[in-house]
Formats: sequence, C-alpha cells, structure tokens
Amino acid sequence: MPNLVPLEPVDYLVIGHVARDLTPKGAQLGGTVAYSALTARALGMRVGIVTAAGTNAPLEPLNEFPLVLIESDSSTTYENIFTTNGRVQYLLDRAARIELDRVPDSWRTASIIHLAPIADEVDSVLPEGFSPALLGLTPQGWMRQWDAEGLVLPRAWKDAARALTQAGAVVFSREDVNGDDLLIEQLAQQTKILVVTEGAAGAVLYWHGDRRRFRAPSVREVDATGAGDIFAAAFFIRYLNTRDPWEATRFATLLASHSVERTGLDGIPTQLEIEQSRMVVIP
Repeated sequence: MPNLVPLEPVDYLVIGHVARDLTPKGAQLGGTVAYSALTARALGMRVGIVTAAGTNAPLEPLNEFPLVLIESDSSTTYENIFTTNGRVQYLLDRAARIELDRVPDSWRTASIIHLAPIADEVDSVLPEGFSPALLGLTPQGWMRQWDAEGLVLPRAWKDAARALTQAGAVVFSREDVNGDDLLIEQLAQQTKILVVTEGAAGAVLYWHGDRRRFRAPSVREVDATGAGDIFAAAFFIRYLNTRDPWEATRFATLLASHSVERTGLDGIPTQLEIEQSRMVVIP
C-alpha cells in the first residue's frame, strides 16, 4: 500500500484524481496525477500526491510515493474509445472531491504545486497558506462536462479568470478546448505562460504576447495516452530550473514525443531519453 502518512517536504506536489482507465487489457492506472508524478520522479524531484480513490483503484505503480489518499466509495473511471474522428470519452464513475485543506502543511511550500483535475474534483485557485515557487495548472478537468450516459463534452472553465491570474504556467491540449483558437488566444492573454499541446504536431507557447510553435519529431505512435501529462510535468520542472519557457517547451515536446512509442505508464521518460532531450535542438 502507498505511504499514507507523509511527513517530509516535497519538491513537486500534484493534486487531483487518479484514473481507473478501462482498456481491452483490463483496468489500468491513469490520469494526470499518475503520469505527472512518475515523470517528475524520473526528473529527480521529490514527489507528493494528494488524491481520492476507491479500493478498486490500481494504485500499485504509486506504491513508492508519499501519498495522501482521501477515501472514496468509488474511483474516477474512464473509458476511451478511439474512432476515425478522434477520441470519444466516457466518465463511468467519480471519486470524492478533494478539498485543499487536506494538503499537509509541509507540502504547501513545494517548489511546484501542480493542480491536475480530470473530473472537476478540486478548486482551481489556491487558498492562503500555499506558496509554491511555481503553480502549474492542467485545467482539462475544469473544461469537461458529461451527460447522463457519461459522455464527456467540452464546457467553459467557470473560474478561469482568477485561476489564470494566480498561475505561473498553464498547459492544456487543443482537444480540451475543442480546437477553439479564439478561446485559446483569450486565455493566453489572461495568464503568464500558456502552452497548448497539439499531439503529433507538437506544441504552441504563448508568452509575453509572443506565439511560437515547437514541432514534434516524427515517431511511430503506439499509444498517446498520458503524453500531455508527461509534457506538463516536464515543462513545469524544466521551466522552474531554467526560467526559460522556450527551452522548457522544447524539452517537454521531446519527452512527450518519446512517450507515445510505448503503451500506458511504460511511456514515462527513461534516463537516457531525459539526457538526450536536454541536448537535442528542435528547429
């Protein structure tokens, strides 16, 4: 079982639901929390997790992490169906809400706090008493709604203005906003740094009124699940270390590209990929 009584400070705190992803091979661990935590650890960070899940959550890949686990009658459960027109996603169950007062005091000053919702399960604004060097947001979970059958659909982010003002960096995908370029531009104007991932096309960075595209290298895609979450963690950490958003986007684009060559959590960056990505230049 995960360590349920964490005491030591951490460098990277990620908050949100883990996902129980239904796949042809059975239920597997997914969600931004899992992919970002494992990526942050691979990048040398001391990682803490605050999440909620039921007893059916396959948490074994997180056994070595200090973890605050909020008990829940169920786990957030997704089924993804891939069609010729893109991904169709169903939310089949949802874990308990995460209140930020459950975060241990020693974790509230983590160098990076990453709010990582996947089902609108946590507030998008940090309350008083939290003081990260970088607040990173991956707002996909605030941009989703679901119908009575669980079909996931895009929606407006309700508290975007306050959250974007507080954030140090924001990462989401074009899919999260249904490809709405006008909305992307509006959100970019409200926050310090915005990165929009575009799958095999790479990513676009918005910073100080500038817009720059970073093209991904051509790879053989096996499974794109979690690539955006790996990108986000890599970006936040590289940006914290370099204070260079161009470099952070370049680095994250490379690591996310490697991840799609493997399935599921096997896509977490290897040390060789990390070292190579620190040196490679994307034109």
